[in-house]
Amino acid sequence: MRTLEKLFAEKLLKIKAIKLQPANPFTWASGWKSPFYCDNRKTLSYPSLRNFVKIEITRLILERFGQVDAIAGVATGAIPQGALVADALNLPFVYVRSTPKDHGLENLIEGELRPGMKVVVVEDLISTGGSSLKAVEAIRRDGCEVIGMVAAYTYGFPIAEKAFKDAKVPLVTLTNYEAVLDVALRTGYIEEEDIATLNEWRKDPAHWDAGK
Repeated sequence: MRTLEKLFAEKLLKIKAIKLQPANPFTWASGWKSPFYCDNRKTLSYPSLRNFVKIEITRLILERFGQVDAIAGVATGAIPQGALVADALNLPFVYVRSTPKDHGLENLIEGELRPGMKVVVVEDLISTGGSSLKAVEAIRRDGCEVIGMVAAYTYGFPIAEKAFKDAKVPLVTLTNYEAVLDVALRTGYIEEEDIATLNEWRKDPAHWDAGK
């Protein structure tokens, strides 16, 4: 029986939302060199997969977090997924900007939250966790309680795991780094010799040398 993590990994690989290139690494916006790139936004272009993501995130929220008063999406990648999930749950939706708007009301949170609300944050991808947890801080400053976060994918970096633990934010994901590598190897997307390179990168992505 396939787990959710491996089933979703298969779906992401099928639409080429995940690219593994150990021999020809990508450069992230942070400047990090990476043999791995994940673009969950591609799921929005495939109605059946978009619906799958909505249903599974909704299910995880109901199973893991119980009473929820509002859903918050992290801009920009998780705005559509968050809105879809809020609609499925018939709950209020807001999204959190990375920085306050530079005109008008200068909002950081778009939409309306009332103090005391129990909020679940929806995110598309977790790398270091920095931007995701900034959204959590903004919601908490509004007087609300963040009871958890659901993301489509996580790299599982130790720095992120520690950050979420320190912030006391339970994190649940649809899939993860290990599941993607397992499916990629099983389906011939990568070779056995690529695994060592990929795992070495994840140990210290900020200082990884693609030439070694």
